Amino acid sequence: MVRHNIQELKFRRRQESKTNYAKRLALVKGNIERVVVRKSNRRVMGQIVRYAEKGDVVLYSADSNELKALGWPSRGNRSTSYLTGMLLVSKISEADRKKEYILDIGLSSPVLNSIPFVFAKGCIDGGLKLRGNFEIEEKVYNGSMLAEYAKTLKEKEHKLYERQFGEYIKEKVNVESIPKLFVDAKEKIKAVKK
Repeated sequence: MVRHNIQELKFRRRQESKTNYAKRLALVKGNIERVVVRKSNRRVMGQIVRYAEKGDVVLYSADSNELKALGWPSRGNRSTSYLTGMLLVSKISEADRKKEYILDIGLSSPVLNSIPFVFAKGCIDGGLKLRGNFEIEEKVYNGSMLAEYAKTLKEKEHKLYERQFGEYIKEKVNVESIPKLFVDAKEKIKAVKK
């Protein structure tokens, strides 16, 4: 007779690098709805989430892929993060916009000017009340730094430019015009607000 030693895994989601239980417990104890932000290499996702005993309830959500309909070339960068934050707030009802929320960055490191904090800045500029101080210079997220970098790279190392900005080139987006596209997308989001 062969016996298999099967061990039940405690905190499976932590071992899979999906949940930090200590941080989650602290957020849930506050009994405040959370603004959850997650990013991948290609997208930024944001949700307004309420804790429920049988599982969290998603009240509102926004995905950076939705920005393509507004003329924005969606990527997993700061500009996209800011616009996705504004887009999330544009979907929230007026009554829910008056509540106070707390930012949930999950397992992301809390680094100054990182995507989760730029997302939070977009939410605040969209009219949401978030606990915390999210002072970020506009040049960090408005695409001007990206455009300057692209211009410099195009002049000095054209092959690297083509490799790094290949997706933009395929979509026929001039990377140097990103700041203008950013302003246009921001205005379209403001026009969509409920």
